[in-house]
Amino acid sequence: MNTTDTAGILLDDAQQNALMHFIESGKGYVGIHAASDAEFQWPWYNKLVGAYFKNHPKSQEAILNVTDNNFMADCSLPSKWKHFDEWYNYKQTHWDEVHVLLTVDEKSYSGGENDGYHPVCWYHKYDGGRSFYVGLGHTKESYSDRLFLNILNWGIKYAIGE
Repeated sequence: MNTTDTAGILLDDAQQNALMHFIESGKGYVGIHAASDAEFQWPWYNKLVGAYFKNHPKSQEAILNVTDNNFMADCSLPSKWKHFDEWYNYKQTHWDEVHVLLTVDEKSYSGGENDGYHPVCWYHKYDGGRSFYVGLGHTKESYSDRLFLNILNWGIKYAIGE
């Protein structure tokens, strides 16, 4: 789920139930960037995504750290990667329930509020299915960046069970 307008409630009760049954049936979910800025009244969705959007500073370059290169083994991600994006700060996080793949170095940019541990990409099994989230993807340039597209490719493969 990646939407441009995530204010308010996105899904009605029937749509929420459909998403829950989809995940419970063993299917997967991929959330990109603003997907964490949605459904604040729905705790199930918070746990599906792994965190909620809190706020963000201005878009700027920062250094990403790869915490698990095995998940995306052929992505050829460098252990440290400079990337320009909008860096979300998160609240209601579930870091103990997700497997973190990338963190952003809060010392490499201004405005980080996650106390030095700032995941921006993770995955986990949830409620019978699979969930993958990447906080990158605010800029249109991200969608022509080979490294970002490789991350998305692996996230989609994970979500569909490959």
